[in-house]
Amino acid sequence: MASWTGRQGRRLLSVESNNVHDHKVNEEDRLSALTDDILISILGTVDLATAARTSVLSTRWRNLPWLLPEIKLHVMNFLSAPCSGAARQIDQAMPSLTRATSSFLTQPRGKHTITTLSLQLYPMGNYSRDIGLLVRNAIDSEIVKELELAILNEKGPRDTENESMVQQARDVVGFFSAYPSVLRCLTRLHLYNVRLAERDMHHLLFDCCRQLLHLGLDHCDTGDGSVWKIDAPDSNIRVLEVNLTSLKRAEVHCLPKLERLCWKHWVHYEAPLSFGSVPSLKEMCLFCSASLRHQEFSLSQVLRGATNIHTLTLCFHGEKVWMQPEGKQLCTAFSRLKKLSIHGIYMQFDLLWILNLLEAAPSIENFDVKMFFHPCCEGNQERIRYFGAQKVKPSWKIPGFTSRNKWQLKEFKFAGFRPLLEQHLIFVRNVMDRAQDLKSVILTDNEVQCKNCAAMVTIPSPVFGVFPTEMDEQESIANQLRARVWSSAQIIFCSSGSTVVL
Repeated sequence: MASWTGRQGRRLLSVESNNVHDHKVNEEDRLSALTDDILISILGTVDLATAARTSVLSTRWRNLPWLLPEIKLHVMNFLSAPCSGAARQIDQAMPSLTRATSSFLTQPRGKHTITTLSLQLYPMGNYSRDIGLLVRNAIDSEIVKELELAILNEKGPRDTENESMVQQARDVVGFFSAYPSVLRCLTRLHLYNVRLAERDMHHLLFDCCRQLLHLGLDHCDTGDGSVWKIDAPDSNIRVLEVNLTSLKRAEVHCLPKLERLCWKHWVHYEAPLSFGSVPSLKEMCLFCSASLRHQEFSLSQVLRGATNIHTLTLCFHGEKVWMQPEGKQLCTAFSRLKKLSIHGIYMQFDLLWILNLLEAAPSIENFDVKMFFHPCCEGNQERIRYFGAQKVKPSWKIPGFTSRNKWQLKEFKFAGFRPLLEQHLIFVRNVMDRAQDLKSVILTDNEVQCKNCAAMVTIPSPVFGVFPTEMDEQESIANQLRARVWSSAQIIFCSSGSTVVL
């Protein structure tokens, strides 16, 4: 009996082994049945390093990764510990990037072209020269159709003097002068720490880069305290993103196809922008942590030439509100506004002043507020030197006018809601009372720590309490918000993967 059982067991194991083998064969046959185009499409869903490793799977897979239509070659991916300013690592990363660029651009591709090549590099002598030659040849051979280029700088903005910014500008201009073919298919460009004369800036970005759609400038300008005048009726630029600029102001006289503008952290102390003809501008983001020296400016004056905006984001990074108090003056600029985001309001600031913005834009359908509180900033001496020991509260008053038009608001999100702060409850209740068609009020924790907060040994308990997570507490708050307010809106509490609808 035991002998029979042993033979039976071996037979069963043999059957199972055959089944596993047949399953693997079927899986391989199923994969082999796919066309190269489908396999290349699958490879396009993973990062380039993973795609390259699949070349060892079989003879058929050997060349597939080199036929991908979209290729990202970023020097930051070759750094052993990616971070800005790692000069000793850059010397090692650039040779690796050069070899990878050569590998992907010199491989025979047959009918397969590179629809988009995304390239990120440091301007370093022979390496950037070799990469430039490879890209130029690929463009001239019509292998590359569109190029996205970021030219980095190893220094951070605080460590960058005028001389190094001018030298970076020379390197950038030299690269484009040596390889003019690059400009022909450049659709996206991001520059860092570049200081060019205004005429040279205009010539490079608007006269030479005819196909440019997306322009990003980090710590770039035409001179400290200069005014950058943009008059480019033939430009195709759709997106302009400027961060940490020493420009006094940018005057956008004509940029007819501009659709999105993001202006972050202006250094000078007055209104950073003015507009002439920007008929396509639909989305704008203004981010700045204003110091004590920053002057409040009229948002309605800034937006005077931009009256088609439907999405507006204003962020204050926990510091003072850098806009002058306004109400009905904003009606023209806000006439087509559909989404308004007010971010970075210090946790304990009053919020009723925001109603002025909502009254000026009754067409808004989506509105979100995000509060700001970082324990790492509390008592930080560097912050105090720049922003002052005391937070500057908004000088705005409660609404001085009421729109005659019915609010169209459908969804209201409040991130960083704290029910122990009476101003939070009052603000939410006011919005619910005014927006008769409101469908949902979404209250979230917004408890996202920055790396400095996470590094703190002990984080003191905030005096304004925490976000409610218990059902009975949430029900009590929902009842408080609905008290003396007519609203059928759902009140939704979201935190740590939990969502409660009341």
